[in-house]
Amino acid sequence: MPQSNHLSFIDTDCLRIAFEESGPADAPAVILLHGWPDDVRTWDNFLKPLRTAGYRVIRPFLRGYGPTRFLSEHTPRSGQLSALACDLMAFAEALGLQRCILIGHDWGARAAYIMASQMPTRVSHCIALSVGWGTNGADQLLSLPQSRNYWYHWYLATARGADDLHRDRRAFARFMWNTWSPAWEFSESEFGNTAASFDNPDWIDICLHSYRHRWGFAEGDPSYAELEAKLATTPRIMVPTLLLHGSDDGANHPSTSEGREKLFGDAYRRVLIPGAGHFPQREKPDEVIAEVMGWLGHC
Repeated sequence: MPQSNHLSFIDTDCLRIAFEESGPADAPAVILLHGWPDDVRTWDNFLKPLRTAGYRVIRPFLRGYGPTRFLSEHTPRSGQLSALACDLMAFAEALGLQRCILIGHDWGARAAYIMASQMPTRVSHCIALSVGWGTNGADQLLSLPQSRNYWYHWYLATARGADDLHRDRRAFARFMWNTWSPAWEFSESEFGNTAASFDNPDWIDICLHSYRHRWGFAEGDPSYAELEAKLATTPRIMVPTLLLHGSDDGANHPSTSEGREKLFGDAYRRVLIPGAGHFPQREKPDEVIAEVMGWLGHC
């Protein structure tokens, strides 16, 4: 019988990563990676189908979220995407996972893509939600509507934006949920249970650095310079990859994930989830789970 879901901790080189885990320890591992502003609760609907299918389900809290903590006060509170990916790779290594399935949303999708691009033999499947590969660079072309969608990236690069985030982080996050998925009527408890993770003492610093670094407004942590150089060329992903994108995504318009086939050297499929905004795993869980299980069974 699968084990019940419980909170565990494991140390990497710079983090004590908190994660929830369930299922047999010797079963194929699935790592579920949340995005911003979100946490592991975003995957609650996935636990039963994945465990029933015989998987070990692992849900880490990203740096700056929930109970995850830095081991040293001197480590830069970097939110750069390469840091998130290195956290993921170090996490899989610390758990002793020789091979795993990655399912990521938003920031988690970007981390999953990067690990798949750098460690293809360690990733059997990559499933990304709401983010297309090849959309990380500061020099990417953006349509005017997508530039409007990214207003908060540049707002957080200002003192006023930082002040707003410091003043009421939950109000800021709630506004993102409402803006990105206007048709989604989430409950107070659904938001509150996740927003508790934003009380992490490093959350604000990591959020601000992430968006400032992404557009060249902040220096990166030199620890990740080598990986940053590799990612500058947008390496092809040689892992079977499924992309799920809400048709009404108010953060990353569906057009941002179109025409990415050339960036993949293995099986690749893109599916629009009708009526879903930026959080399809929360808004349309049945449709998303069906696509995920179908992909895992097919590839």
